[in-house]
Amino acid sequence: MKKILSGHLIGLLFLIGCSPNDEQPSPGSNENTSDNAGDSQEELNLSIEGLEVIAENLDVPWSIEQIEDTFYVTERTGSIVRIENGEAERQDVELEHEVSTASEAGLLGFVLAPDFSESNQAYAYYTYENSDGQFNRIVTLQLEDDVWREDDLLLDQIPSGTYHHGGRLKIGPDKLLYATAGDASEREIAQDLDSLGGKILRMNLDGSIPVDNPSPDSYVYSYGHRNPQGVTWADDGTMYASEHGDNANDEVNIIEAGENYGWPVIEGEEEQEGMISPLYTSGNEETWAPSGMAYDEGKLYVAALRGSAVLEFDMESGEHHEVISDLGRIRDVRIDDNYLYFVSNNGDGRGTPDNNDDKLYRILLSELE
Repeated sequence: MKKILSGHLIGLLFLIGCSPNDEQPSPGSNENTSDNAGDSQEELNLSIEGLEVIAENLDVPWSIEQIEDTFYVTERTGSIVRIENGEAERQDVELEHEVSTASEAGLLGFVLAPDFSESNQAYAYYTYENSDGQFNRIVTLQLEDDVWREDDLLLDQIPSGTYHHGGRLKIGPDKLLYATAGDASEREIAQDLDSLGGKILRMNLDGSIPVDNPSPDSYVYSYGHRNPQGVTWADDGTMYASEHGDNANDEVNIIEAGENYGWPVIEGEEEQEGMISPLYTSGNEETWAPSGMAYDEGKLYVAALRGSAVLEFDMESGEHHEVISDLGRIRDVRIDDNYLYFVSNNGDGRGTPDNNDDKLYRILLSELE
């Protein structure tokens, strides 16, 4: 286990090295270079009133998890950072397969088990390669002596490919595990119900298929997705997901069991019978590249990579706007105890890292009003 130094804005933090990232943008990928490449993020950070840095020097962070006052942040390069009381330590992760360094791939989704305080167990989604190809898999991890070890395989051979791995894991209000799976750059598989790619998947915590899934012998909960990377639920149980469009036409959808969300037949504002159009779309002229999501009191908060912002969607008014900007690419968000937490992702090969990037930030929701 390696210690990395963290803290609040007033603290003096030390620099640790970040491993290189070979990820490069592609014409078919929505994760393009940040528009703020020429800006000094260090100067811009100071202009956001109430903003705090909880940890820095993170190495391509992807998911934020929390139990009480302790945070766990996955790094795409294959580590998990534990953050508590202004101190952060990078914990090793021992997996059955080496984490893939392919573009957009790596150690992605992560969620603590509901009984984590007793079991020290979590769930993870990661990309690997073997003689048969490149795949994503969902596993359980066991924490022991500050090392996470792959314990049990729940689902394997989720399509991977050149881009579009999906990767978000969340435990829903029904206590079941949800995973977003991208189309692996093979758009036709999003409409193929025999493929796990281009889907939102749902399973019991032991990896078995829930009897009330749309098809009782399939993990597929919804389909017709391109590259979904965020999932959250409203207080009334409504499920939302964010999705990368093809260069533009990014989406926020209401997810219902068994429904077809159209990719690659329709996207954005297009409509077709039997397919669901999005609740919100960036349209043809704007790109968000939305990732992690959180819900609070009638509002959705969405991390935007290409948009270099945290977006707020008001469910009552139907309007949306930026509540955080000028910090570069944002990968994940979390809300707890009236605070919005989020991680920047400027070291992912698509942004322009500043000193001590990447960082875990927090700000009071009241500061965003």
